[in-house]
Amino acid sequence: MKRNRNVKIVATLGPASDTYEMIRALHEAGADVFRLNMSHGSHEEIRARHGMIRQVEKDVGRPIAILADLQGPKLRVGTFAGDSEELVEGASFRLDLDPTDGDASRVCLPHKEIFDALEPGSSLLVNDGKIRLKVTECGSDYADCEVIAGGTISNRKGVNVPDVVLPLAALSEKDLKDLEFVCALGVDWLALSFVQRPEDVTQARELAKGRAAIMSKIEKPAAVKAFDSILAVSDGIMVARGDLGVELPVHAVPPIQKRLVRTTRSAAKPVIVATQMLESMIESPMPTRAEVSDVSNAIYEGTDAIMLSAESAAGQYPIEAVKTMNAVAVEVEGDPTYRDVIEAARRIERSSVADGIVSAAREIAEATDIKAIACFTQTGTTASLVARERPQVPILALTNHIGTARRLALTWGVTCAVTARLERFKQAVVSGARAARELGMATEDDQIVVTAGVPFNVPGSTNILRVAPCAERLIYASDPE
Repeated sequence: MKRNRNVKIVATLGPASDTYEMIRALHEAGADVFRLNMSHGSHEEIRARHGMIRQVEKDVGRPIAILADLQGPKLRVGTFAGDSEELVEGASFRLDLDPTDGDASRVCLPHKEIFDALEPGSSLLVNDGKIRLKVTECGSDYADCEVIAGGTISNRKGVNVPDVVLPLAALSEKDLKDLEFVCALGVDWLALSFVQRPEDVTQARELAKGRAAIMSKIEKPAAVKAFDSILAVSDGIMVARGDLGVELPVHAVPPIQKRLVRTTRSAAKPVIVATQMLESMIESPMPTRAEVSDVSNAIYEGTDAIMLSAESAAGQYPIEAVKTMNAVAVEVEGDPTYRDVIEAARRIERSSVADGIVSAAREIAEATDIKAIACFTQTGTTASLVARERPQVPILALTNHIGTARRLALTWGVTCAVTARLERFKQAVVSGARAARELGMATEDDQIVVTAGVPFNVPGSTNILRVAPCAERLIYASDPE
């Protein structure tokens, strides 16, 4: 099943998509990656969903990526004697460590780390920023605030602290247990929430021990400021616009999104644009025109993937949401302006032999009648470098590692095929030609570009490029055909 688009679609699973039949229907509608949200569902429910995805993968014969999204620390106020209170603009309000029920003048904030980091002038946002507080005085166990934007505050509403780097690890006790569980289960990507510094990513990588690739969610101003150093230690990036839009002015998010997408692309790492892409389709079979424009803009930017959250996890129209994303992607990528934008955004990166090989592969493919670029990859790096070029022809990644094939299901334009272990470049050429024919990318009368590394099966050794006819076959006795 070869998609007729390059951008990938991530669909979150939940109560609305909790059966084999629904997961398969979502995949056939266009979902390339399934997200397991560790904020919801028990380990047994997650295990069941994982098993159903792998069964779909086996039945359709196509590698599918599984992304486990860790919850991260959740900062919340305590409870109120009357369950809620009204805060009036200009009034005073105290946050403290006193566990007793709150009232109109105070409430517990059971996170000492926040008080240790606050300074006068710091902002506190409650309930997704609907209530805004400004710290006027603070100590090790309290913060007196002025209500800048009032409203109803109720039990256990979330708190955001946008102005300071909090002395909190990105991995809570729950996250540590979830990380080990999903890595042992066999997920392909691990999305890390609450990233503030590169050390957060390094900790997760050490715990994952190579069992899953690490994707950093950029959802805090501190992560935006430290983005280059966070990107350097991450395998991928998710632009998580929900919390980002709470902690930063909403008008600042679009240019940040563009910069993060472009920078991540230049690093040859996959990037996902997420949150509220088709929010109205939770309850409506049709999206709004603004939502379609939002999805389209992310595709024009060259993002690797676009993501559905509640739309596919808990909405009434999960299949329709995936079909809508697929239709928008096909339409956008068929627009001549799309190629103009992609070409204009390309940055020439030629600091290694592999960079030069993949750049030459794209130029040859686009200057002649080449139908596909076939690359042999152990870790996925070569395929990611080819994808960074955003070529006009399909990218065919061949690997003998199923884990590599699954992780590449998230990368722009890459179609993966799992092959036997190869020892000679001639075998690579023939395997690439066969896969291109079988996947409908080329016929025996066509040519493809093949890239690989010699010696074979050595990661990071891409050093050969050949233009090969798709009719080519092995002529010795061990010919696998």
